[in-house]
Parts: sequence; structure tokens; C-alpha cells
Amino acid sequence: MNRYLPVARQHFLAALASTSVVVKSISAVVVLLYLLSWGVSTPYSLGVTPGYLFPPNFWVWTLVTHGVVERHVWGVAANVGTVMACGRLLEPLWGALELLIFFAVVNVSAGLLAGLSYLLTYVATFDLGYLFGLRIHGVAGFLGGVLVALKQTMGDTTVLRVPQVRLKAAPALVLLLLALLRLSGLLDNSGPLATYSYGALSGWVYLRFYQKHSRGRGDMSDHFAFASFFPEALQPAVGLLAGLVHSALVKMKVCRKMVKRYDVGAPSSITISLPGTDPQDAERRRQLALKALNERLKRVEDQSAWPSMDDEEDDEEDEVRTDTQPLLPTGRDPSSSTSRPAGGPMAVSLSSAASLSQISAAPSTGGSQHPESSIISFEDAPSRS
Repeated sequence: MNRYLPVARQHFLAALASTSVVVKSISAVVVLLYLLSWGVSTPYSLGVTPGYLFPPNFWVWTLVTHGVVERHVWGVAANVGTVMACGRLLEPLWGALELLIFFAVVNVSAGLLAGLSYLLTYVATFDLGYLFGLRIHGVAGFLGGVLVALKQTMGDTTVLRVPQVRLKAAPALVLLLLALLRLSGLLDNSGPLATYSYGALSGWVYLRFYQKHSRGRGDMSDHFAFASFFPEALQPAVGLLAGLVHSALVKMKVCRKMVKRYDVGAPSSITISLPGTDPQDAERRRQLALKALNERLKRVEDQSAWPSMDDEEDDEEDEVRTDTQPLLPTGRDPSSSTSRPAGGPMAVSLSSAASLSQISAAPSTGGSQHPESSIISFEDAPSRS
């Protein structure tokens, strides 16, 4: 185990050195606050407490800081690993500034929605534990947003081969895992489950409707619809419900309505952009088609592979061995074939090819002549008197 630590440390430092200032800064803040938590209760002062978030206390800074607060070393590893993975996979596509905006939007939205949900739970139950007994902090909210972003950019990547799990199923699987951990009692409270859920939801809303890029705003492709996060059996019902919610939000002017876009100034001809025909979606489908074609060609080449030299040599040896086997004797005297020395236990008789009847050999040497046949039978010779 000790011999692998220097190698892991070297790879970690090399990966950290290749990241941007945003990733390095977030990672450094996570480690610094973890070291500070040994002497100060950072979850209390920097984490979201639902009772202190809203007036009259109004601790709004906790919405920004709760995502970098960790109490355990495995939480630090998960937080730094998530930020570094985001820097390696998403930052080259978005840029450092967009990555920082996404980090802030997801963490603030997850903390605010989680605090509001616990406030409404208190109103329904009058349990003060939901207001002052919970500390919302950690990487769960940002992890949900990152998994949603990875589903958008590389959702068809295979994470596990046995059983086969693609990256597009990761958000739902992690949510199910957190729910099982909470039901089994391995999680102290429902804070990580709530922040992960709201982080994934806020990340999807931002990427779907508000993220700015060269093609405009948002990503309205079919593979990134809200129903795609659910199993196929539930997608029609979820899609209908999501459509109703979207229509209500459009009337409230929270979301914009998707309309056709005509580019009359295009040099070649008029181009029409419709929902589900995004160039990014078309590129993703082209990559999938190329991958499937390559796998099929490779499978055909494996099936039509030439036999090896060893197999050819074995076949040649079998042919030579077959050719050198003696055939039935021809041109011999029939009497020599039908006669046996005295005292022999067996006598050989030849049957005629025309009648296919067996002829017993005579014990004496003066037997009659018969034509040869390709059928040879053995029978007991009569004992000599």
C-alpha cells in the first residue's frame, strides 16, 4: 500500500497542475476550511442552517460557503475530486469563467431551495429540529449539478461494463443510492439527499434554459429533456407533466417559450432551428453512428480471420496420414485370402458383392474360388477334426 501512495500523489499533483486557477482556488479553500474545522465549528458558521437563513437572522453568506465546508477527510476527497473532474471534463468546453458561474449558481440554488423546503416542513410539523438542528454543507449539491452536466456533454459514455451503466444514468443512480443510505440510517440526516436533488434540478434548469453559448441560450435537445432522467416506462407521463409545468412557467415569464428561428442572412440558404435539432445533438448522434459502425466492422473482421499456421500444419499431417493408410488388398489369389493356417482361432471369409451373402471358409486348403468384395467379416472357424 505504501508503494502506491507516491504514485497516486504524483498523479494527483500532475492533474492539479494542469487545471485552471478556478479549480485550484476552490480546492485550496476546501482543504483550508477542513483544517480550520479542527478548531472552529465551520458547519455552524459557514453551513446553511434553515432557521438562520431567513429573517430575522438572514445569514445569506452561507449560501455561497456551504458547498466548500467539509467535516471529514473523505468529504474533502470527494469535494476536491468532483471539482477536479469538472475542471478536466467541463472546463475545456465552457471555460474557467463559465465553470465558476455554474459552481455559484448550483450551490446557491441548492442551499436556498433546501432551506426553503425545511422551513415549509417546519410549518407543517412544528418541529424545531428542521430549523436549527440541520447543517446543510458539503459537495452533494455541486455533485448533482456536475453529473447533470456530464449527462449533457457525454451521456453515452460507458461507466461500468458489467453491468453496463452509462453516464446518463448516473444522476438517478446516485439519487437512489443516497435515498437507500438515508433509509438504512447510514446518513445522519436528509441534508445530503435534499441538496443533491436540488443541485441536480438547478443545474438542469440552468443548462436547459439559461446557459449562454455560441448558439444562443440553453440546450433544448431531446436527449437532455427532463423526462430523460427517468426510466423509459415513466418518460411519457413525466414528459406530459414537465410540459404542463413549463407552460405555466412560460406564462409566469420565468422560462422563455421555444419558437422557430430563421437565419435569413445565411450565405447558403435559409436555416431553421427547431427543438431537438440542435447541432450539438446532431454531432452526438453522428459520433454514436460512427462508434456502432466501427464495432460492427471489427466484429466482422474477427469472424473472417484467416486460420493460423498451426491449424494448416495439422490439416496437412492429417491428409498425409490418411493417404498413407493401406487400402483393401487387390489382385491377390482368393484362395490365399480364404485360407488360414492350421490351429488358427479365426477364419476370414469373403462375401460376394452381387449376392451380399456370407460364405464360410473351409477348414481345408482346397476351398472354391470366389470374387473379392469390399465387405469383410470375421466369424469363428470350425475346429479341425
